[in-house]
Amino acid sequence: MTYFFQLSIALFLDTLFGDPRWYPHPVRIIGNLCTLSERVTRKYIAAEAIAGMVTVGVVTITTTLIVISIVITAYSIDSIFGDLISIVLLYTAIAAKDLLKHSTIVYTLLVKEESLDKARQALGQIVGRDTHQLNSEEVSKACIETVAENMVDGITAPLFFAITAGLASSFFNISPIGCSAAGAYFYKSVNTLDSMIGYKNETYLKFGRVAAKLDDFVNFIPARISSICLIMAAFFLKLDYRGATRIFFRDRLQHSSPNAGHPEAVVAGALGVRLGGPSVYFGKIVEKPFMGDSLQNISPEDILRTHRLAIVGSLIFFMLMMCLYGAAKMFTLF
Repeated sequence: MTYFFQLSIALFLDTLFGDPRWYPHPVRIIGNLCTLSERVTRKYIAAEAIAGMVTVGVVTITTTLIVISIVITAYSIDSIFGDLISIVLLYTAIAAKDLLKHSTIVYTLLVKEESLDKARQALGQIVGRDTHQLNSEEVSKACIETVAENMVDGITAPLFFAITAGLASSFFNISPIGCSAAGAYFYKSVNTLDSMIGYKNETYLKFGRVAAKLDDFVNFIPARISSICLIMAAFFLKLDYRGATRIFFRDRLQHSSPNAGHPEAVVAGALGVRLGGPSVYFGKIVEKPFMGDSLQNISPEDILRTHRLAIVGSLIFFMLMMCLYGAAKMFTLF
């Protein structure tokens, strides 16, 4: 099987199955490793910042080495078996279907069942803000924001590290798809660490600082490439790609995150809506800058438009990365 075909199978498996709840997902195992490492490092290392740094090292290195060991063992049994295991591992590192499925549930509850309370509850499962007092427009806005932001975390960034790691196959004598599985799970370990300890509160301000900064670093390039791909997607979907471009350059740095504002600004411009603004977290109002211009009210239909942007943008991202991979491989031949 060609490398492109193998990567395509992994994407297709995610589209087909998503993340079934009946099996122990590797990301949950990474989360358990993070919890265990935090408990041990806090016990034996007095300086919180150093304890957090050690936790990051333990989780990322252990995760990557375990995946590499699984891949090498699988290939030692049979080359086809090694390919299949690598494809399955890569598939589990991508979260496109689950991201869209959860936001679709919110849309369905708002439009087809007309149950705002249930929509708030469903939204609360995928966002960190308080949702129990949001109106329909605010629910839709929060859903749009989380899809735009998590397109990078769940789809394009894992693909970026998977395909980039594939270039290292000749150095480590592992197949490109095997290296891709390891690269994707290196990223997932960093992203999981940030989601668990990368908070700016009293408990994790020092302990989680390295995890948060590392997550910002690994998402830096994928977030920016993803934004360009979203602008291209807006063009193909006949949305306001000019507005997407204008808002991207104007508002992308408004977000508190150095990366999340990039795709959100594009989506705001493409839809002609205003995202951001004050939100409530754990009973406290957090002021956030606005992104985009309020050319029209946000509606539940904008959730589906954001889905289409994320899907087409991710496919463009994948094709672009494969072109860059091919160019890099050709360059190494000279």
